Amino acid sequence: MTQEDKTRITVDIHNKSYTIVGTEPAHHVRLVASLVDQKMHEIQEMNKNLDTTKLAVLTAVNSMNDYLKLKEEYAKLLGSINKKEDK
Repeated sequence: MTQEDKTRITVDIHNKSYTIVGTEPAHHVRLVASLVDQKMHEIQEMNKNLDTTKLAVLTAVNSMNDYLKLKEEYAKLLGSINKKEDK
């Protein structure tokens, strides 16, 4: 992959600008950044005294928790589908 294959997108997360470099489409990067920003604001609403570092870590932990739950659900659904196909 060359540097020409990558795009640079500037996004705002928690009132700060970040330049994201990668191969994902711009609309996807903006969606991800928007979801991270939204989650950070949700967590901050529950505890207004969190500094940015703690807020970022809690956002990452919450996001990973959500990801793992979805991954487990997906595996269960695949298992159910495979069982039905085997019958």
